[in-house]
Formats: sequence, C-alpha cells, structure tokens
Amino acid sequence: MKHDEPTAGRLGAFRPTRRQFVTGLASGGAALGFGLARMPASAGTSARRGGAAQMAGTAFALSIGAMPVDITGRRRPAITVNDSLPAPTLRWREGDTVTVRVSNRLRDMTSIHWHGILLPSNMDGVPGLSFNGIGPGETFQYRFQLKQSGTYWYHSHSLFQEQAGLYGALIVDPRDPPPYHHDREHVVMLSDWTDLDPAALYRRMKKMPEHDNYYQRTLVDFVRDARRDGLKETLEDRGMWGRMRMTPTDISDINAHTYTYLVNGASPDGNWTGLFKPGEKVLLRFINSSAMTYFDVRIPGLKMTVVAADGQYIHPVSVDEFRIAVAETFDVLVEPTGQEAFTIFAQDMGRTGHARGTLAIRDGLEAPIPARDPRPLLTMADMGHDMGGHGAHKGMEGGCGAMMGEGGCGANMGAMEHSAHGAPSNAPNHPASETGNPLVDMQSSASEPKLDDPGIGLRDNGRQVLTYGAMRSLFDDPDGREPGRTVELHLTGHMEKFAWSFDGIPFASAEPLKLKYGERMRIVLVNDTMMQHPIHLHGVWSDLEDADGGFQLRKHTIDMPPGTRRSYRVRADALGRWAFHCHLLYHMEAGMMREVRIEA
Repeated sequence: MKHDEPTAGRLGAFRPTRRQFVTGLASGGAALGFGLARMPASAGTSARRGGAAQMAGTAFALSIGAMPVDITGRRRPAITVNDSLPAPTLRWREGDTVTVRVSNRLRDMTSIHWHGILLPSNMDGVPGLSFNGIGPGETFQYRFQLKQSGTYWYHSHSLFQEQAGLYGALIVDPRDPPPYHHDREHVVMLSDWTDLDPAALYRRMKKMPEHDNYYQRTLVDFVRDARRDGLKETLEDRGMWGRMRMTPTDISDINAHTYTYLVNGASPDGNWTGLFKPGEKVLLRFINSSAMTYFDVRIPGLKMTVVAADGQYIHPVSVDEFRIAVAETFDVLVEPTGQEAFTIFAQDMGRTGHARGTLAIRDGLEAPIPARDPRPLLTMADMGHDMGGHGAHKGMEGGCGAMMGEGGCGANMGAMEHSAHGAPSNAPNHPASETGNPLVDMQSSASEPKLDDPGIGLRDNGRQVLTYGAMRSLFDDPDGREPGRTVELHLTGHMEKFAWSFDGIPFASAEPLKLKYGERMRIVLVNDTMMQHPIHLHGVWSDLEDADGGFQLRKHTIDMPPGTRRSYRVRADALGRWAFHCHLLYHMEAGMMREVRIEA
C-alpha cells in the first residue's frame, strides 16, 4: 500500500485470531528494538523536546518516525511525532468532527490510541482488536466526532513505542464555558525515560524483576524495628514477608535507578518553565503519560484547586498534593503570587527520583527543589492481610512454600487465616482459577474501597492530599439505572516471574468479557497483588461508586492500590471490540489485559 492512501474503512474484513494478536504482542519487543536501531538516514538531528508544538483545528497530519534524543548525556533512539518528543499537543473542540492522517515512517507497525475519547471502535487504535495497525510506509486516517471536552492524551498501542516517546497531550475545548475562570493555561505532561531499549528492559524485568529494588531491609533495620516493636513482633513480621517471598520495599517495578523523569520532555536539569503574571489564575493540565511511574505532585508555596479528573468536571477540591496514576489526568487551578518562581515537584511513589518544572514570571528563574520524602514501606494492611494481629498468621509457620510450590504462601494464606478467626465481612471470594495457579503468588484476605486513603507514603505527611473520596463529579449519574448484573475480576500476579493477569488468567488464555449493547453493568475489581494498578477500559466511561454503591466519579482510568476492592458502573453504549487492561505498560505486556466485546 502506498503511504498516502487512507486505510480507514478496511476494518470490516479484519478478524485476527486471538493467537495472531497475542503472537504480535509477544514478538513486539524484538521488533521495536530492531526498528529503532535502523533509523532512517535522514534522522541526523535531535528531536525537539522541552515543550511540544500545539496544533489546532479539525484536520491534522502526524508523521511517526525515529530520531536520536539526548536526555541523559547519551544520544539514544526515540520514537517521535512530527520530529517532536513529546508528540505535538492537539487542540480540538467539542462537537467538531476531526480528521487525523497518521503516516508511519518506522520500519515496524505503529498505531495511535486516543486515550479516554469516545469514538467508534475502528477508530480506537488498538492493533488486533480495533484495526490492522499502520504498517511501514502506510497512512491511516482517523475520523470521528467529539462528544466530550477536557484534558486527555494519545499514545501508541503497538509494542513498547509508548515508552520510547510516542505520546502527546490532547485538549478538547468545551462547547460551553467551563465552571471556573482562568487567565492562562499550561500542559504539564509527566513521563519516564530510559536509555535502554524498552524491549531489553522488559526482558530484564522477566529475568530480574527486583533489579531496581536497591532498598532491601538490613540488619540495622532489624535491630531498629526490634527496639521499637519488640523482638517477637519483628521476627513474626520478617517471617511473614520471607514466606511470601516478597519485600515491603518493593513499591514500584522500575524506578529512578533506570528512569529519568520528565516534564514535557525535559529532565529535571532541563527545567521546563511555564510563565505567569502576578495575580493571574493559571490552569495546569497534568497528564501522567509515563509507562510505569506513579507521581506525587505538589507546588511548594501554592495551594492547588482540582477542578477536573480524567477530563470531567468535579466539585473543586483544594489540596497541597495529589498522586496521579499512570494514564490519569487532573486539571488544577493555582494563583501564583508573592514569589517570582515556584517549583512543580513530582516525586515518584517509591521516592527514588523526581521530575520538576517551574512556574515563573520569566524564563531562567528557578525556585528551591524540596527534598524527597522518606521511602515508604508496605505493610500487611496495605496488602489486604491485616487480620487484627500477628496471631492470625501463626498457622502459616513452616511449610507455607510447599503448599503453593513456586508460588509461596499465595493462594492459601487467606483461607488459613479465615479458618483461625472466621471470615471477615470484607473477605473476597477468589475465583477457582487462582487456586494452585503457578502465576499467582498471593491473594488478599480482606479488601476495602479505601477511597479516603491517600495511599502509601502520603498518610499523615502534614499536607492535604487528594483522595478519590474527596472528588465528586459535578453532575449526577448520567445513566441513572442500577446495574443489571455484576462482574468481579481479581488483579493477580507473580512477582518473581513478573507475570500479571486478571483472575490468574493471562490475556493469551482469557475469553472475552461480553456485554450486551445498552446494558448497565457493574465491574468489581479486587487487587490481590502488592502492586498498584491503573485499570483502563477503552470505549466507555467507568463510573466509580462510593462505599455505599452510589455514583461518585466519572473516570476513564481507575486506580487500584494493593488490598483494595473498588466498583464502577459501565454503560455498554459502544459496539465493538475494546481493550481492558492495566496501564502499566509492562504489566499489560505480561498479561494483565482482557478483550471486552459489546454486541447487539
């Protein structure tokens, strides 16, 4: 096919088998590394970084290619859009029909997914589900009408291209004025960069998943804990973690020992700067476009008023700090005054590094960069294993590993605790597919929504921290119906194997989740792992419920900390095949993904 031929409309004949799709995912890592290594001869200059160009209107042309960038002092290959990293910011308007012609200058297939945008399934941009993908030398034409407004983003859904730089901001201006006033605005796009070939990084995670966890507990920590908590308590705690073959310092899979954290493509030393005039009200559109990193964001000296989450208006909430999961967006208002410069400080959840930018009255100014907070430790309560005392775990002494083979304590731990103390009201019902599963190394024995919990590392830090419980949509439930049925899915994994899944079944083996067009369904997620997972369902909204089952917050990405059970409603109003997955890129690649089919 010639590269200037539109390919929209070819989907009707495309019906890949599940095996074809999964094989494409599995082989993608090697293909990406090969494609980046063979950059075109014309790629002789570095990509534009530190603030993407903005494109506005209804017709757009995007060219995806490979170029070298220098972020860490080494020139490394990156995937760029129109020679830019991040990709250009696209500015659309609610109600318009937009046309985006995407040309592929790579030697591998590529794609663009419009994250959080409601559109026909064949425009969603997921190769193998939505369309064929965009082959080398091809151009695909996306065309759809905008049914919403707000802050969103776009990224590749092919191979590991998102990690290599293929992501950009997407702003949809509202048809009607927003419910707040602002004088100027800035996009603040957070991301993580690695000089490694992303495929090589994935292979390392499969072989050495604890590579970046430098902070294992030591003898000094044991002595300190024994003095504080007592020798018996400390021994029991260490024994529990040891039998689970896990460590409370394992907050994130990949951290600043591998990553450099960026603001709008600029490293901390690059110091991206957004300008303001004293007395102005500034809207900051925060987007977490990273592959694997949760950020805790604050602007020392300024209060932030959160006015939108995932592009949807909420009742304003004033905070000092917020945690933004991968793929989430938050719009915040600030009124900088009294200083010429303020630091936008975004530390990673594990406190190993940070991204930073500056709000200033002119370029070249800086403000102090705060020290990172102390590194947090996971507790049994964080992981849904707090059963009211260490005695609950005595039945696990000796032989826990034999019960699950390679999986350690895993699936039987909750059952043992229940038999000793009776099942608590919040004990989840685990699917049979988890039991004895070599891809599942633990289960939670108690789970709650935890909507008012700021999260590990943010509790009682002296700052007002945003929570899901503090946010409420500025509108009532747009559907109004009670769900006709409920589907419960468990987030599962095996840390040592770096295997991730729903209900212990990786994507390659999972049957599609089928919804009937027009139905209202409740999805319940239970996190059985010690990791945090941002879960994204393409094509439809995810209406988060409060602890009593009432409508609370409309989102496109639902964050799931360890030990949580959260429910949300879905209106199946978009026919087609849709992706449903963890938005940690390497977790999705490792199996935490399902297909959702909405059928007539």
